[in-house]
Amino acid sequence: MRTLYVLLLSVLLLLLGPAPHAQAAENGEWAVYPAAARLGSRPYFFLTADPGSTVTDKVTVANKTTAPLTFRLYGADAYNTDRDGGFAVRTQRERQTGAGAWIKPERTRVTVPPGSAVTVRYTLTVPADADPGDHPGALVALDERISPGGKGAVAVGVQRAVAARLYLRVNGPTVPALGVEDVTVDQDRPLVPGAGTSSAVVSYTLHNRGNVTLNPKVALRAQGLFGRTLLDRDLAKVPSELLPRQKIRLTERWTGSPQLDWGDITLTATAKNVRETGTVSFLALPWLAAATLVVGGAAGLLGLRIRRHRAARTGPDAHVST
Repeated sequence: MRTLYVLLLSVLLLLLGPAPHAQAAENGEWAVYPAAARLGSRPYFFLTADPGSTVTDKVTVANKTTAPLTFRLYGADAYNTDRDGGFAVRTQRERQTGAGAWIKPERTRVTVPPGSAVTVRYTLTVPADADPGDHPGALVALDERISPGGKGAVAVGVQRAVAARLYLRVNGPTVPALGVEDVTVDQDRPLVPGAGTSSAVVSYTLHNRGNVTLNPKVALRAQGLFGRTLLDRDLAKVPSELLPRQKIRLTERWTGSPQLDWGDITLTATAKNVRETGTVSFLALPWLAAATLVVGGAAGLLGLRIRRHRAARTGPDAHVST
């Protein structure tokens, strides 16, 4: 049976921690980092440029294996992943529209001897009509080798890459803006009150509406009847960097949510002197009680209609045949 090779690009990126504590972008076999820096001392590129200007810098690719390695070197746009908001970059086959399109290495194919490093100059040309603000990207070293993987009739080839982040700021007005959108709550309660633990999943979209990278913090607060505080905590599963014009969908589980209450859930996001909130109301009602209310309400409405019908037939204006 014919073997189908599917090319998968696995881009190994830097940690999401602050730059001073980060390590060089590497996977144990090769590393990518700014030139004129010791390995790991300056893992990121930080560039500032005016619209219409050109910046020149150098990138180093180090081979840590005992055999020569050949790489494709290219620039890529950065974005936040849908899964968890992590920092990721576009593949070479994807269309680059920002910093990835403006980066031009002098050599796009580089062979690095074993245990050695090669430094390549690159230019970054900012279009004259480029929007001011942050344009994050990366310099990617893509291994030309395709490693076999998978079993059976369909074999999967995996191609690996390592990327050094590039933080570019185009001079001009900066506008930090943040939104908390589409807040929803999905509740899971036991059939009989007190027979088990209830929980709720709060979902929301965090949207960077501005033109600068934000480091958002999100707090979750729930209030019940009469303003009682049911929950008040800072959320941990928030990306450390939310890139400009990016939006991500996040969820937070609330274990031990009320089984009988009525109130509001509020999410408050803060970053760079920006503060935005999103709210959703909830009604916690045990399923058995809810079913009883529905059946009782339906029975009451039916009884009311029957009484009205009988009253209309036996009223003083009713016609009687003799």
